[in-house]
Amino acid sequence: MTPDPTLNARGDAASRVAGLNADLRNASAQVVIRAARREFGDGLCYVSSFGAESAVMLALIADVDPGVRIIFIDTGMHFQQTLDYRDTLTSALGLTNLRTVRYDEAERLAVDPGNMLWKSDTDACCDLRKVRPLDPALEGFDAWITGRKRFHGGARLSLPVVEHVDGRFKVNPLANWSQEDVGAFFADRNLPAHPLVAQGYPSIGCWPCTQPSADPGDIRSGRWAGQMKEECGLHVKRNERPRVF
Repeated sequence: MTPDPTLNARGDAASRVAGLNADLRNASAQVVIRAARREFGDGLCYVSSFGAESAVMLALIADVDPGVRIIFIDTGMHFQQTLDYRDTLTSALGLTNLRTVRYDEAERLAVDPGNMLWKSDTDACCDLRKVRPLDPALEGFDAWITGRKRFHGGARLSLPVVEHVDGRFKVNPLANWSQEDVGAFFADRNLPAHPLVAQGYPSIGCWPCTQPSADPGDIRSGRWAGQMKEECGLHVKRNERPRVF
């Protein structure tokens, strides 16, 4: 399905976002997902990191429709535990439409032949391995679900349920969830935890730039620790991303 070009018109998109937010602002996550599935049909997907909290969204999606396209970006720098967890959750939840995508290998060889770019320029590394593969992966989709939540802090504090960014809708069913809500859902549904959570990793990205959290009040404090960096770039508007190469 090709995104409807009329949705790029600011008025159309803005009206649609306003209507969806009015309807879904206080709705449960499952109601939001059902509404998004009705609204966008097969033009809806979920981009998942299969990280520490991902099982919640994946379980909710499986409840609504296990055939929703799930996109996993394999950066080549994931912990092996994350790759194993991806396979475990996909099977346990009965998800039937997982697609794993990767960066362009020719581009990697040109920009990061030694796989050490993360040491000198984390923005460039994220751009190569996560951000640049996203656009072709989203081709044909009108909207994508994210697992972002306001309690993550930073730019996410004002996260709406529905946005329109860079020509596509973004749906955030867990925007108003708390950390306690996430924990309760894991317990209620008896969901398997990411193996690294028990080792002090409440937020999990690529292995070179992820550490156990040093601040219990900030679950993302182990991501790019010691740097002025909060996001990999997947959720940064194109015109606001740093130019890296």
